[in-house]
Amino acid sequence: MSGIYIHIPFCKQACNYCDFHFSISLKKKDEMVLALSKEMVLRATEFKDEVVETIYFGGGTPSILEIADIRLLIDTVYQNYKVIENPEITVEANPDDLTETRIIELSQNKINRLSIGIQSFFEDDLKFMNRAHNSAEAKKCLEIATQYFDNISIDLIYGVPGMSNEKWLQNIETALSFNVSHISSYALTVEPKTALHTFIQKGIIPPPDDEVAQEHFHLLVDKLEENGFIHYELSNFGKTTYFSKNNSSYWLGKKYIGIGPSAHSYNGISRSWNISNNTLYLKSISENILPSETETLTKTDRYNEYVMTGLRTIWGVSLKRVETEFGKTYLDYLNKQSYNYIEDHLLFVDDNILRTTKIGKFLSDGIASDLFLLNLE
Repeated sequence: MSGIYIHIPFCKQACNYCDFHFSISLKKKDEMVLALSKEMVLRATEFKDEVVETIYFGGGTPSILEIADIRLLIDTVYQNYKVIENPEITVEANPDDLTETRIIELSQNKINRLSIGIQSFFEDDLKFMNRAHNSAEAKKCLEIATQYFDNISIDLIYGVPGMSNEKWLQNIETALSFNVSHISSYALTVEPKTALHTFIQKGIIPPPDDEVAQEHFHLLVDKLEENGFIHYELSNFGKTTYFSKNNSSYWLGKKYIGIGPSAHSYNGISRSWNISNNTLYLKSISENILPSETETLTKTDRYNEYVMTGLRTIWGVSLKRVETEFGKTYLDYLNKQSYNYIEDHLLFVDDNILRTTKIGKFLSDGIASDLFLLNLE
């Protein structure tokens, strides 16, 4: 089973923390939709032996599209690819786009999952992030969306400068009050060339505090687990049967095609990525040229990726798979590198699976980097 990711490179305005590829000019939106459809047609042979189980509209802000645009893109997938009977079809959406009319329109199509970028229910946080919506819109869209969609995920950001533990818990409690089935939550990070990075450099705002972020993370884990959520990936919590199939496919190493400017693809052997420039992307597609670069992954690359993704999830890293797929040298190295983390109760082995402990989960990316192997190939 495989997935198709469709990148919609447009937003109403730039969030202060965001470094994703997008444009705030919508002049080429219609042309872009046709180009996305054409890229899917051009790449259909890549998936001729695959069955699509997820279609994911990411961005940018996919909810900025008209329903007819989304329908065209979904129809293109069905016309050119083999699709399972009930695929997970997700649209990322911002609260300010989710009027009752829009929500009803989305529900009357093949879309069966919404991923809503709430980020915070507090007005001051939303202004700090330069989000396009306000607190009232965040709550109103959830009141309506939960009437029409069973499968809803919301995003929340923690570790915001000045955010107390009490305020963070209120955010979580508010999210839980809408009875959503999935929550994705991320620490505020400072990426180069973002407005947030500039503000911090100029001393306008303080940088995020790692200790505060770690406190918020553990409060989040405890609160959501108390309320029936499974912490199945570092940043993702879902109720039983509501894990994101799209995201899980990435962590489990399944194949996927990324459509649109800056989108990435993976076929099990290599990765490719499209150019992060709307104008050049449109020009290439108009000339039937795929504007992408490709990197063939070495065995060591694949081992490192497996360790990174495995430690972030409840599925962990299978020691048997490491030996079978990569060889005894890799297994011996992994056992040696993980020894101290096991002694420090940050990792543990159960049924031949290496996993992070509850304390180690927040540190999983750093731990994984210390388990990487860099010098075999």
